[in-house]
Amino acid sequence: MPLQYPQRQKQLERLIEKLSLPRQSAVEWHLLDLALTHPTVSPEENYEQLEFVGDAVVRLAVAEFLMRHFSHLPVGEFSAIRSVLVSDRILARIAREYTLDRYLLVANSAVNDKLGEESRLAEAFEALLGALYLSTHSMGLIHPWLDPHFHQLVDEILTDPARQNYKAALQEWTQAHYKCLPEYKVREVSSSDAEHRFIAEVWLKKQCLGVGQGRSIKAAEQAAAQVAFSTTCGK
Repeated sequence: MPLQYPQRQKQLERLIEKLSLPRQSAVEWHLLDLALTHPTVSPEENYEQLEFVGDAVVRLAVAEFLMRHFSHLPVGEFSAIRSVLVSDRILARIAREYTLDRYLLVANSAVNDKLGEESRLAEAFEALLGALYLSTHSMGLIHPWLDPHFHQLVDEILTDPARQNYKAALQEWTQAHYKCLPEYKVREVSSSDAEHRFIAEVWLKKQCLGVGQGRSIKAAEQAAAQVAFSTTCGK
């Protein structure tokens, strides 16, 4: 059933067309509207429950995709690839390709929070998947447009010896060669650039192996681990 507000209905129909789905698709429009409503707009009716469903849906979508197109890979590779594909970084990246932020109803207080943008987009994207899944209780509205993204991303991951998880790869390398784990030192810096809010150093046996920056502690540590892995483990 179409929404009560024609302007919002047309907006969501444009999003469905961006996903290369027919406008006549069996979409539950009220669910799609909820999926793109941030808690700052409505504490009671927002995307939080659909995000919970979408978290499981995206993991299922990845698993089905890998089984269908990369069945020759071992299960360990499946796990490594899935951990990247379901990360906030990747989900937000796909969301940006569809300019999902244009369809997300969100209060100005949250819009101005640049540090929370990646998480906000990733959450809304998961909620979108939850809404599409619950519309038909199948993956029929998801695989047609999401699988091409997975193809590109998996190709990128498979050409990376660290599988884009540099902390894990560096940890495996240090355990194998030195029987110990790297240590991270992180500090927050005063910067108007959210992408460089944190600086991380990764140390091993009193030697700094790499330095990285990021919008979060986790991102900064990954950046530092990438430098360390590329310059040390790749030798």
